Amino acid sequence: MTTENENNCIDKDDLINNTTLNIDKFGLQVIMVGSTSYNPSFAYSIGLTQTYKHAEIICFGLPNDLGHAIINDLAEIIKKGEKIDTGKIYTEIFQDSRAAFIKVDKRNIADYFGAALNYYGDKGFDALQVVWTDRNDKFPWEDTFEEEFLYKQPLLDRNKDFKFYESRNLTTFTTRQWLDEKKPILRVVHDSDGDWQFLTGDQFPEDIKIVALEELIKRDSTLNDVFDLEYGEEAERDFIGGQWIIKKFEPDDED
Repeated sequence: MTTENENNCIDKDDLINNTTLNIDKFGLQVIMVGSTSYNPSFAYSIGLTQTYKHAEIICFGLPNDLGHAIINDLAEIIKKGEKIDTGKIYTEIFQDSRAAFIKVDKRNIADYFGAALNYYGDKGFDALQVVWTDRNDKFPWEDTFEEEFLYKQPLLDRNKDFKFYESRNLTTFTTRQWLDEKKPILRVVHDSDGDWQFLTGDQFPEDIKIVALEELIKRDSTLNDVFDLEYGEEAERDFIGGQWIIKKFEPDDED
C-alpha cells in the first residue's frame, strides 16, 4: 500500500488526491512522519472512519516500516468487522509484547492528524492510539516503565492541558518581568542542549529566573502551541494568542 510522509512536503492537493485514490483502492491511507532530533516518529491512518465507520489509528516511536505494518495489520482486523477495544490488552499485535489502545482526546488531534484534517474537512473523526510496552513489557502508566521511552510515545488521551514531552517540574528559564510583573511571554527558545527559555523580550541577563515548566503553562496555556519546537529553534509572537513565527535560534548577548 502506498504511504505518504508529511516530511516530504508533498503538495496539499496532491496528498488529498493520493489519499482519495488509496482509500478507494485499499480502504485507507497510511501517513508516516519521521522522527527528528526532538520529536518522535509516528504513523496514522486516514479512511478507517469513512470506509469502516471506525476510529482512525495512530502509533508513536516505531521505525517507519514497523509503524506502517502495524497500521495495516490493525486495518485488516477492522476490515473483518472487529472493533478495537480500549478496555482490552492485545498480545498478537507486537511480537513478544503487549499492546493497549487509548482514545485520543479531541484537543490533541490537530497536533498530529494534519493530513486527516485536510482530507475530512469539517467532518469530525475519532482516533485511537495503540500503545506498546517497553523491554520489560511495561506500559507507560505502569511502575518502572523505562524512562528512555517516555518521550517517544506521548499519550494522547491526556496531557491536553500540558502538551510538552518533558516532566511538569522541568527547570526552565524565564524573566523577572513575567514572574513579578506578569508580562506576557513573547519569545520561546529551545536550546540545542535541551533547555527551554520563556522570555518577555525586555529582559536583561540579570532578570533571568528559574521556574518549573508547569507554572508557565498554568498561567498561559497558549504556550502549548510551541510544545514541539525543535532543538535550536525559537518562536516569537506579538501578543498572547498571536501567531508564532518559528525560526532557527540565533544567540545574542542577552541569551
